[in-house]
Order: sequence, then structure tokens, then C-alpha cells
Amino acid sequence: MDNSPAIAQPDASLPNYTKNTLPVDSSENRVGSDFDSRMMQRCLELACQALGRTSPNPLVGAVVVKDGEIIGEGFHPRAGEPHAEVFALRAAGDAARGATVYVSLEPCNHYGRTPPCSEGLIQAGVAKVVVGMVDPNPLVAGGGIARLRAAGIEVVVGVEQEACQSLNEGFVHRILHKRPLGILKYAMTLDGKIATTSGHSAWVTNQDARSEVHQLRAACDAVIVGGNTVRQDNPYLTSHQVGPHNPLRVVMSRQLNLPEDARLWQTTEAPTLVLTEVGSSPDFRELLLKQGVEVVEFTSLTPEQVMLHLYERGFCSVLWECGGTLAASAIAQGAVQKVLAFIAPKIIGGHHAPTPVGDLGLTSMTEALTLERVRWRVVGSDCLVEGYLPQTSDK
Repeated sequence: MDNSPAIAQPDASLPNYTKNTLPVDSSENRVGSDFDSRMMQRCLELACQALGRTSPNPLVGAVVVKDGEIIGEGFHPRAGEPHAEVFALRAAGDAARGATVYVSLEPCNHYGRTPPCSEGLIQAGVAKVVVGMVDPNPLVAGGGIARLRAAGIEVVVGVEQEACQSLNEGFVHRILHKRPLGILKYAMTLDGKIATTSGHSAWVTNQDARSEVHQLRAACDAVIVGGNTVRQDNPYLTSHQVGPHNPLRVVMSRQLNLPEDARLWQTTEAPTLVLTEVGSSPDFRELLLKQGVEVVEFTSLTPEQVMLHLYERGFCSVLWECGGTLAASAIAQGAVQKVLAFIAPKIIGGHHAPTPVGDLGLTSMTEALTLERVRWRVVGSDCLVEGYLPQTSDK
């Protein structure tokens, strides 16, 4: 899949962060045939065409197959529009009767902004439905599968389940924990620095690694930085691609002591949201509003409150691309669940050169936060370490 970020590859291993809280259907053999796997992979490829655009809904793809041939395909483009099954059935037309439908997520069985897909499949007269994963949403959670079986349709559950859950880990986390999935991304040298002592940081990693970051942004709903990153780096925080989604660019600044000419205030390509505290710099707030920047004030601006705000906006995944001080605060407050660390084979030294994560108050190695389900991958001359922070609460 050309547009897939590192976190959303169909052949990725399942991050078992749900700790058995995700609904699982155990009444069927979940080992599909090679053909079933290929069709489900196609569903995931289709789903990825809507990367970053579907929240608070999941990414879903569907394929209709008859006599070994694909006769219809579809994916869910964005919230409020028809689901993947609807588009696939429309493409197949009357030929869908007696066909097999592959779908990466359990068909819904409730009325929301769109009618239930389970009823659409029944009315289309399909003979079999192959489901990638059970929907964790309590409004579905096995109900769609049960409705299909009650109508006499054969249902197989769990084909490419790990890949399906990996693709929608942000959606799953949102459902289970009532917060977006927080992803901390940083790039550092071999000696653990994100910039020189002067603050210069362009570029720590190679072009291949930076391209992966652009893809990652395209898959996320928002990307967060602090005021110091705006002052030091003057970033764009876009996907730097024609066509793919740009995330909402979020700046956290308690005092609004920010440059007037920052690139983030140019909102024609991507929107910007500035989060600050009540009463901070009314003049600068007015300047931002005139440039089309949204400003939201908090009584107390913290990562925890920010993630609650973004959850209420319907977001599933949030990328933290901030400096070490804000990163430490985000980790401490449970706003980060996943870490992506790009490590470049460079050494710059310096006693005061900034590091990716600031003070967490840990004084012994036994207190260190040890990532779980760790994967290592070479990206050009750099190395990407990907893993999950141990979760001790539902923050």
C-alpha cells in the first residue's frame, strides 16, 4: 500500500494493548484460506485510501467476490458518508446475490448517520461474509455478525485480524479508553540529542525517515507542538504531499509568546489550532484570529486536558512532535501510548544539547519506562524503534 504509514501496514503484527478487552468471536475457525487473506489485504488497501479522513469512524474496506472474481469494491471515505459495504454492493449491483463479501471491520447493526450495513448485506442476498475484526464499539460488538447469521448468511471472523486491528488502533483506543491514541514521534542522534546546543535540528534524520514522518502525519488527525518548537524550528507540520490528508496543527502555548510570522499561521494548506490559557495576550490572540487560526482557552493548559478536548472533537489519533519538556509532561499524564523513535547514526555531543524526553522524576534504572511489543526497522541509514508504553490506567 503506497500511502500506508509505518503504523498502518496490513502485514504488521497486532499490538495487543487491548489486553483481551476487545470483543472476539470464537465460534468460527479464524484461519482463512490464502484467497481469503488476499481479499482481506485488498480490503485494507482500499481502507487506506481514506487515511486521516474518517475519524471518529474507523478505516474500512470491502470487496464483493463471485466465482473467484472481484465484482465490487468500496471504502468508507469519511464520517457521515456511506460505509464500505454500501459502496462495494453498489458496484456489484444485482450480481452481489449469492456472492461473498469481505470487509475489514464487522458490519454495523444500528442506525446512526447511516443505515445498518448488516441489513444492506441481507437485502443484497449475499451468501457469505468474511470479517477481519469484531467492532469494539458497544453499539456493534458482535451484533452485526449475529444478525447476519440469524438471516442464514455464513460468517467467518478473524481473517487478517491482526492487520485489521493494527490499521485501526487509534479507533480501537478511542472506543476503549475515551481518548485519542497518543503517538510520540522524535528523531535523535546516536548519543540521544534532538538538536545541537544552539538549538539547530535540521536535519537529524535522512530523507527516507522524513518521508515516513510525512506519511505518519497524513494518517493522524492532529499533530501537537509546544511554543518552543514554533520559535526554534518554525515548522510546517504538513504531510508535504499533494492529495493526502493534512492533520490539524495544534500549538500549546500558555502565554502566547509566539512569533507573528510563523508558518503555522498560514492556514490555506492546513488548519491550525492554538491552545492557551485564559487571559493570555489578547492582542496576539486577535492577530491569530485574523489569520484564520482557531484559538481555544483553557483554565489550565495540560496534555491531559488537550487530549480530552481532541477526543470531544472526534479524533482517533494524535501525533506529539514536541520538545522534551512537553513530551515528558505528555507521558506523565498518560497522553502518550505509542513511541516512534528515529535514531540517526550521528554524534554531536554537548552537555546542554536537548534530549527527546525531559525530566520524568525517575531516579533509578528500575523505574525506567520499558516499551512493550517493540519493533526495530532500518529506514535508509537510520533506525526506527516502535513500541508501546506500559498502560496502568485508562487515561
